[in-house]
Amino acid sequence: MAFQNHTGWRRLVNATGYSWAGLKAAWRNEEAFRQEGLLCAVLTPLALWLGSTPVERALLIGSLLLIVIVELLNTGIEAAIDRIGPERHELSGRAKDIGSAAVFVALLNAAVVWLFIVFT
Repeated sequence: MAFQNHTGWRRLVNATGYSWAGLKAAWRNEEAFRQEGLLCAVLTPLALWLGSTPVERALLIGSLLLIVIVELLNTGIEAAIDRIGPERHELSGRAKDIGSAAVFVALLNAAVVWLFIVFT
């Protein structure tokens, strides 16, 4: 990835390309990302049907997107740590565990949102 001083539309086009490359890499290399992406694909139409107001629909879909966002960040953390080296280090393990915990909390958040909206 070449870093150049592009501004305006060129910067936006470059950023979009880098983002798309990141999504493709996550899909290709991360089973958890594929699972969560499929979960979103299945549950998003259900969210549109179950949500009785635009706010409920936004909360249902937003809670799903948050899982994907946190998984992407966790994947980035893991890739950076793996790039540093294969040896085990307490801080590397801690960073990976904390990233995993963040994904878990995002999943809990989605479960709570869906339970409140669907069953109340």
